[in-house]
Amino acid sequence: MIRVLLADDEAMVRAGVRAILASDGGTEVVAEAGDGREAVELARAHRPDVALLDVRMPRLDGLAAAEQIVQAVPGTAVAMLTTFSEQDYVARALGGGATGFLLKSGDPYELIAGVRAVAGGGAFLSPKVARYVIDGLAGGGEAGGARRLAREAAARARVQELSPREREVLGLVGAGLSTPEIAARLHLVEGTVKAYVSAVLDRLGVRNRVQAAIVAYEAGLVES
Repeated sequence: MIRVLLADDEAMVRAGVRAILASDGGTEVVAEAGDGREAVELARAHRPDVALLDVRMPRLDGLAAAEQIVQAVPGTAVAMLTTFSEQDYVARALGGGATGFLLKSGDPYELIAGVRAVAGGGAFLSPKVARYVIDGLAGGGEAGGARRLAREAAARARVQELSPREREVLGLVGAGLSTPEIAARLHLVEGTVKAYVSAVLDRLGVRNRVQAAIVAYEAGLVES
């Protein structure tokens, strides 16, 4: 059973997310918070597998709460609930250690899949969220489009330095698969997958799976 802390200042949103997660049968919301400060306190008290945080909350926003939870409760994975109007927050969330980005208006299945992925040590960006994240990193307008094309070209060049198996692993990381899921897909033992993932992160010069997932999307290894 995956234990989840849910934080959003809107009770209706919390109720909807809680209902979606309950329908999975393998996920339990163990605590709910209406603001970021309460989310940090509850994360320390309950030590959930996943903290699912709204970006905009009173007293302490979700980004600051994410940073504090990652530091105080390192065993808890953090996923952000976002909207299309919050691109400016993406870079900070990445830097703060969030490994999942889920749209409030997204498919309920993606919410469940995202929570499963980050709970299993993976990174999750649904195709829509991935494009949104990439566009947010590039910025808007004509200059932003040029920057996005440059980032995609750079990502393709970086990925070419990987072995075929490393590229395959990177694509599965980008698709949100956890280490056990990648191992099952490629018929490898988990230790081997961990070694491949570590090597990919090192060769790409990224710090975590979510940054590797962004490279995978930019390089075209995952459909977006």
